[in-house]
Amino acid sequence: MRVRCVGAIVHDAEGRLLLIRRGRPPAEGRWSLPGGRVEAEESDAEAVVRELSEETGLRVEPGRLIGSVERPGPGGVTYDIHDYAALVTGGTLRPGDDASDARWTTPAELRELPTTDGLVEALTEWKVLPRIRG
Repeated sequence: MRVRCVGAIVHDAEGRLLLIRRGRPPAEGRWSLPGGRVEAEESDAEAVVRELSEETGLRVEPGRLIGSVERPGPGGVTYDIHDYAALVTGGTLRPGDDASDARWTTPAELRELPTTDGLVEALTEWKVLPRIRG
């Protein structure tokens, strides 16, 4: 079974990326983009606005699609995740719903955090994060 999900790629004025720490499975305790399942009769844009409000307390205006990934879930589920750019239009940052924490992070800080599988690689591929030189 495929489950459509959305995520949001949100930057602040300093260029930091908004992340949430997942408070529930899958990937409980790991950092990821805010987002979640698209509900029946809901557009991706509506889901982005709802999920950001629920998980971070922020109001956002969704933008263009940045990229998509598929991730395995429990019981044979496949999460079909579509990540969109979003711009903060109001609210106060605070963790909520299934997020145990929410914060702005620099690319260097992000690389040191325990993140969900494939997050850093996808953000690098989509040119949201700079490539590591080495």
